[in-house]
Amino acid sequence: MTQPLYAIGDIHGQLSELDRVLALIEADGGPDAPVVFLGDYTDRGPDSCGVLERLIDGQSAGRNWTFLMGNHDRMFLWFMQSYPRHDAHLPIELYWLHARLGGDTTLASYGVAFNNKNRQLAVHELARAAVPETHLAFLEKLQLCHETDHLFFAHAGIQPGVPLSDQTEHDLLWIRKEFHDHSAPHPKLIVHGHTPVDHAQHYGNRINLDSGAGYGKPLTAAVFEGADCYILSEQGRVALTPH
Repeated sequence: MTQPLYAIGDIHGQLSELDRVLALIEADGGPDAPVVFLGDYTDRGPDSCGVLERLIDGQSAGRNWTFLMGNHDRMFLWFMQSYPRHDAHLPIELYWLHARLGGDTTLASYGVAFNNKNRQLAVHELARAAVPETHLAFLEKLQLCHETDHLFFAHAGIQPGVPLSDQTEHDLLWIRKEFHDHSAPHPKLIVHGHTPVDHAQHYGNRINLDSGAGYGKPLTAAVFEGADCYILSEQGRVALTPH
């Protein structure tokens, strides 16, 4: 019998939602349930600091948790380097501290206050003093993907037609259109987040678990039995089938 494997979509600083779905997972699979987190732990929501602390606590306690990197986690990590680094794939005017991306709320959760008149290097200095090294060490060790016999987990998705072992970091963290437009089967069922939808969706060749927690909507937790997927709710499992 295949061991159930659990997955949690993009959290985006929503600590209360994280605690809610972790309780659902424990009720369904017990305290040792294996969980894959799909990344984007930070930005937009009110408590990115608390989310990272909860994940680090679970890791330290020996929980069977696998953590993937999201594009927002990498933006945070890059900003926190000794000299702040920005993602060159973003428009020039869109930087991590911009409200659209949510770096401002992440730093606020660490007690760093600033406004648009602050120079970025001054904000960077405040952030370097406020963010614990344990949080940065956690971000540095995030995985880009996770694979089972039936499933391939990545934050954003994959480049169609490219072997899973040859996917680039950029595509795993950022891809949208080419991946979303591809309706043919992939080598495995792809489980991802990154692009918010109203609720978890099964497209036949991929499953999107980003249900918009970054915009105040409920976080999604799913359980997989082989390639079969069920969404966890307070009432139990709900089968997620292709539409």
